[in-house]
Amino acid sequence: MGSKVFVGNLEFSTTKEQLETLFQEAGSILDVFLPSDRATGKPRGFAFVEFATEEEAAKAISRFDGYELGGRGLRVNAAEERRPGQRGGPSFGGGGGFGSGGFGGGGNNAPPKGFGGKSKGSRRNLRAKKRSL
Repeated sequence: MGSKVFVGNLEFSTTKEQLETLFQEAGSILDVFLPSDRATGKPRGFAFVEFATEEEAAKAISRFDGYELGGRGLRVNAAEERRPGQRGGPSFGGGGGFGSGGFGGGGNNAPPKGFGGKSKGSRRNLRAKKRSL
């Protein structure tokens, strides 16, 4: 377990200073990260608190998980390291040609029209058959 904890279910009006004050009861804090939405600038409802030692992080988890702050029960647990390729992390995509659906992104993007999926030929043949009837 690392010395960083995830704090979820925060009231959107919660400030960094409020979190620092609260979590200092568990030990010395190195950093508090309160992410905000890129488009709106509003808080996203969660934070990461980094402690000096793993023992202090464990104490914070046991003490503040379920703690009510701003009318909401906090969810506090050990922060997981971000794996490469997760949203927001470095992603270099998968390769591949037209047949594998690659297009350099490696994501769930649909290929442009005309590539992959059903070929246009089958639709053209159906139209021709309908005209001949």
